[in-house]
Amino acid sequence: MKTLRSPGGCPWDLKQTHESILSHMIEEAYETQEAALKKNWDHFREELGDLLFQVVFHSQMASEKGWFDFHDVCDGISKKLIHRHPHVFQKTKKTKVKTADDVLKNWEQLKQEEKKGKAGGLLGDMPVAVPALWKAYRIGQKVGQVGFEFPNMSSAMEKVEEELGEWKKELGKKKRENKKVEEEFGDLLFSLVNVSRFLKINPELALQKANQKFTKRFQKVEKLVKKKD
Repeated sequence: MKTLRSPGGCPWDLKQTHESILSHMIEEAYETQEAALKKNWDHFREELGDLLFQVVFHSQMASEKGWFDFHDVCDGISKKLIHRHPHVFQKTKKTKVKTADDVLKNWEQLKQEEKKGKAGGLLGDMPVAVPALWKAYRIGQKVGQVGFEFPNMSSAMEKVEEELGEWKKELGKKKRENKKVEEEFGDLLFSLVNVSRFLKINPELALQKANQKFTKRFQKVEKLVKKKD
């Protein structure tokens, strides 16, 4: 990457900025996810390389400006992993954990301690440009870890029924307000995501798989129609 960005290197690579290639990182992340969902491990390995290339590319451009380099990126994540896994790297009676949920609670607690004094609160660091289903899932996880949670799945399901009823009510009005219908539909989706957390289901991946299943079935229908033609 350093060679590609050096004088006499690749004109395209030399022209790029952080802003100009940010969309590539998002695209590569989705392609990596797709390869994993399809269990195409050779393709998955290839896509992981493409994703890593984006990290290297950004790191090289940052290095040219004297901000940091790839080694700093690796060092930073290594230190973060050590700090957030005291039950592995700093074993004491206080750091013992029994379950994966315990690990997540500790992780979030340590993360919040690192960000003390920063504005935004518990949800202040949630990224904007991420899929809404995934974001709803993470919001529920975060607030649940500080006790803002349904007592059980039955309560979460009751909320789904409540939101479904409110959405149907808006749909049935003679003077239907599209904004209100949209709002209630969003509330219904959010309540379903809450149920998914109790079931240990990632709603984003669940919908991805549903999309794939529908696509395969529709493609079969298309083939049958073509045969009849």
